[in-house]
Amino acid sequence: MTVVEDIHAAHDATFTERGGRRVAAHYGRPERVHRAVRNVVGVMEMGYGVVEVTGDDRVEFVDNAVTNRVPAADGQGVYALLLDPQGAIETDIYVYNAGEKLLCFTPPQQAESLADEWAEKTFIQDVEVRVATDDFGVFGVHGPKATEKIASVLTGPGSPDEPLSFVRGTLGDWGVTVVRTDDLTGEEGYEVICAAEDAEDVFDALINHGLNAAPFGYETYENLTLEAGTPLFDTELEGNVPNVLGLRNALDFEKGCYVGQEVVSKIENQGRPSRQLVGLRPEAVPEAGAAVFDGDSHVGEITRASDCPTIDGPAALALVEFGLDSEELTTRVDGEEIDAEVAELPFVEGSAQSRRLPQY
Repeated sequence: MTVVEDIHAAHDATFTERGGRRVAAHYGRPERVHRAVRNVVGVMEMGYGVVEVTGDDRVEFVDNAVTNRVPAADGQGVYALLLDPQGAIETDIYVYNAGEKLLCFTPPQQAESLADEWAEKTFIQDVEVRVATDDFGVFGVHGPKATEKIASVLTGPGSPDEPLSFVRGTLGDWGVTVVRTDDLTGEEGYEVICAAEDAEDVFDALINHGLNAAPFGYETYENLTLEAGTPLFDTELEGNVPNVLGLRNALDFEKGCYVGQEVVSKIENQGRPSRQLVGLRPEAVPEAGAAVFDGDSHVGEITRASDCPTIDGPAALALVEFGLDSEELTTRVDGEEIDAEVAELPFVEGSAQSRRLPQY
């Protein structure tokens, strides 16, 4: 459930669900807002699930479970994955060291199952795990003027520079934590975290105080991330092996002791995953799951597609056979075969590059 529904409604939001959580889809003119984010700055409510991990062994415990090294220092974060024994992604996680606790931000539908799984595995370790989703409001600030926006409203420290580092300060009368994101929209990005009871005031201030920012919803966010070549959990990550997605920023190959490591390391050492994520420019917008063909050969599937405002036309991501040489593929829309030209990712060069951009 959104924690700022009244403000969304005041801006004429249309609502949808992502991962079982009610979120703003758009505010009536998504194409115009999309361009506002690309050219200046926008603010959206993020629909995360949050898991809190405390206890003296918290860092070691989470570090042993995930694919990247959990930072031991307060003020630092990392992007990581939780894998099944076959190396497939069960969930992706942002882990932030917040002093006496770790805060793990997950897709909203994953928080409870993750907390239950970890709580069952603590054994003799000094670790406590709980779902803390309802404790926080989280707002994304994205656009080429995102740094100026944060500077115009944040009192205390300067905005953080390093990806996934964070600072604590105040925004008006409210305490906030500001995280430098990994630029999934292809633009400079920050996330502002506050107590749930302060969320309405913080969201209003982010929109109206200092440098004005356009509110935007998940429809715009998903189009921005598509243009940036960013794979998302629901459409690309879940159930796939990270090497297939070129998801290198989530993996530390020198790190041991996580489930699925043997499979991921084997693929890395062989240097050849079975499939790869590519960009396509189809003539029309296919549905997710639509087959991709090279001549008469079925070579993959569309993971998601949309009409993208910045490039003024359809774009798609697709998982296809690794090393596919053809640049002219086809897919189907309403039963009709259409051309789909392979395109270099990202589709749009913004003020920053997504750290999830596939790398092989």
